[in-house]
Amino acid sequence: MNEKNVIIVGAGIAGLAAAVYAQKSGFKVTILEKHIIPGGLSTSWSRKGYLFEGGMHWLTGSSEKLMINKVWKEVGALKENNPIFYKDPVYTLINGDKKICFYRDLDKLKEEFLRHAPEDKKAINRLYKDAKIFLPVHIVIDDIRGLKSDSPKHPSSTELLKMAPVLTRYLALNNMSYEDYIQQFKNKDLQHLLRSTIGERYNALSFIYTVASFASGDCGYPEGGSLRMAKNMAETFQALGGVIKYHSPVEKVVIENGKTSGVISKGEFIAADAVIVTQDTRKAIDTLFQPALDEKWVHKMRRVIVTEQNMFIGLGVKADLSKYPRGIVFPLEKPFKAGGLEFKELRINNYALYDKYAPEGCSSVTCLLLGKSYDYWKALKEDGSYKQKKQELAEEFISILSEFMPEIKDNVEVFDVATPVTYERYCGSYEGSWMSVWAPKDSQYFFPSKAGSVKGLYFAGQRTMMPGGLPTTVYAGRKAVEYLCRDNKTMMHN
Repeated sequence: MNEKNVIIVGAGIAGLAAAVYAQKSGFKVTILEKHIIPGGLSTSWSRKGYLFEGGMHWLTGSSEKLMINKVWKEVGALKENNPIFYKDPVYTLINGDKKICFYRDLDKLKEEFLRHAPEDKKAINRLYKDAKIFLPVHIVIDDIRGLKSDSPKHPSSTELLKMAPVLTRYLALNNMSYEDYIQQFKNKDLQHLLRSTIGERYNALSFIYTVASFASGDCGYPEGGSLRMAKNMAETFQALGGVIKYHSPVEKVVIENGKTSGVISKGEFIAADAVIVTQDTRKAIDTLFQPALDEKWVHKMRRVIVTEQNMFIGLGVKADLSKYPRGIVFPLEKPFKAGGLEFKELRINNYALYDKYAPEGCSSVTCLLLGKSYDYWKALKEDGSYKQKKQELAEEFISILSEFMPEIKDNVEVFDVATPVTYERYCGSYEGSWMSVWAPKDSQYFFPSKAGSVKGLYFAGQRTMMPGGLPTTVYAGRKAVEYLCRDNKTMMHN
């Protein structure tokens, strides 16, 4: 039994994953979390009996064919209490009497698009071929060299060879913007539908990878959503003997003689032999260290990180909306202005067909508005008009959505608006961001899991690998513990 004490800063997905692996491997682990619930940015919340899913909308690694699925199960995220549901079609564009479905199956998708937009045959065939090439692509789980593990994880040569054909299109798609890829389609309805997959500032590579992931049989939605998954992980960790202290923000990581000695939380020193920082790394490097860490990767992170920000609107509607698809795209004749940005369509998540998301006969509906809006909302927070602007945004959204879903008008019992400032407040994320933007022509960057100049200091979270998201966080949490175990000559238990 390794009696060394490990403190983990943050009970988000990376922190929970690191905690489970470290506790299994014999360390005495304590998580310090500023919020009152686990999950970090992967979260949902209730308002007057309505559940709003504010984090995960699909899970990369839900397919049992993938190694990362095994990781999700090892950390307790996926259990019998949250079976996977595969939404198909992923989205349905509704424009008057016209409906176009974004199917998972690529042949079915191609047929659907050609039926509605024969003028786009060339672009549709290109999309079909690109997604086909990327079908085998997935996040590769590879243990670090020198790690002793009871369940080693390394990619096979066959696994890697299957992904090799993507090299023929990788550079072209990486150098092209998502928007430019979509503009190859002449049909406006197809443009609206395809534009609703990821944030518009990304490269085309991110878009094609997402389409292929759906087509490969991955990207399902665990029952109970992000909060159930996070609670599963927390319960797994606590059952192993680990401790989570909520309402315990960390103000500083203490470094003495080139080694971590513990942290300061709520003004008190807590000793530790090692610290794993899973709070947003971009925020942590500016706030948790005095003096600041002076390492090349730290300076690079400040230069290259571009944050993906999110405005979230949730409605609790006293009406049964189960006749509508689960994922809907409504094209707008006049752009919807929000957070200093303009949106040409609304992407709606309809939870009427999901159990326990609303009272009987009622429905929960949400909308994500992606783009750089942090500065806009931060300024409003500072001048005192923040709350009023959120109210106005909700009212305008309800008015517009009621034109497409008449049942909503006069039946909204509760609404909630979360801005990047909201996520910053509750999760401590940099600029309230939940991912990093992988823009056209950018190289994919990776940041280290351990400090080079400080012993016993490790990092995990979405910022360690572009663009971030759930698969990155769980992998990063595992990776940090791999280094922890190797440094302490300890067997890693899975």
